[in-house]
Amino acid sequence: MTSEKLPAPLVETDWLVNHLNEPNLRILDSTVFLRPAPGGGLSIESGWTTWVRGHIPGAGFADLIEALSDTSSPLNFTLPSPEQFAAAIEALGISEQTTVVIYDQAQHTWAARLWWLLRTFGFDNAAVLNGGWSKWTREGLPTSTEIPTFARGHFVPRPRPELIATKEEVLAALHDGGICLINALSADQHEGRVQLRNGRRGHIPSSVNVPASTLVDPITSAYLPLEQLREKVRHVGTTTADRVITYCGGGIAASSDAFILTLLGVPRVAVYDGSLSEWSADPTLPLETGAV
Repeated sequence: MTSEKLPAPLVETDWLVNHLNEPNLRILDSTVFLRPAPGGGLSIESGWTTWVRGHIPGAGFADLIEALSDTSSPLNFTLPSPEQFAAAIEALGISEQTTVVIYDQAQHTWAARLWWLLRTFGFDNAAVLNGGWSKWTREGLPTSTEIPTFARGHFVPRPRPELIATKEEVLAALHDGGICLINALSADQHEGRVQLRNGRRGHIPSSVNVPASTLVDPITSAYLPLEQLREKVRHVGTTTADRVITYCGGGIAASSDAFILTLLGVPRVAVYDGSLSEWSADPTLPLETGAV
């Protein structure tokens, strides 16, 4: 069975509603909630409960907290092994010929993270649903509480290590003018007005700030038009860099920046998987405050 041709890595709600009954299409809700925790910090909650209460018809739930992360790592949402990733994807009924559309109930960050994971392990026939669950429901499109079942897929991972940056690569980038480091966190977090989890503040030296939240229209929940997105990333040096590395707190918002950069045709983009969760925990590594 051949897979449905995706028009782009970002698909609109009208495209998806017209392809809901395609037999080789898999729709995935990848929602995770980060909520304020008692005593400070954030608690990480699965979106599974909300998916059970309602989802796009036929959508499965992709567990980014455990099934699609290395839970043996001290850091949250660490890249899983190829074997773990393949097993989780196969359980969702995905084979190499499957078409995958991903959405979340946030600002595309979790959908972009799963899209980036798929791409990192060699799967390209996937797209993010523009506007996600918010736009879908606001437009009055069909929803369901039926829990779908999938025949197990067959997926052979083909890792692309160049799409994931390590701490050592980021450290080397501090002295490499050809690498553009982008922080996808808010301006307050970037400039050090907000503490990181371990009490440190600021951003990795030389990095520029393109908050993932500013890539999304707050009214429609969709990504901004391509020309506006292009302008946002053009002025920070992405068009002249030899390589771009995005980071955030734990590799999630960074995936949204990386997704948009890839959508815009920027070559050689990588996500720093450990991001500030790893970097700021090492007191020997530098952080800067203030605007760049």
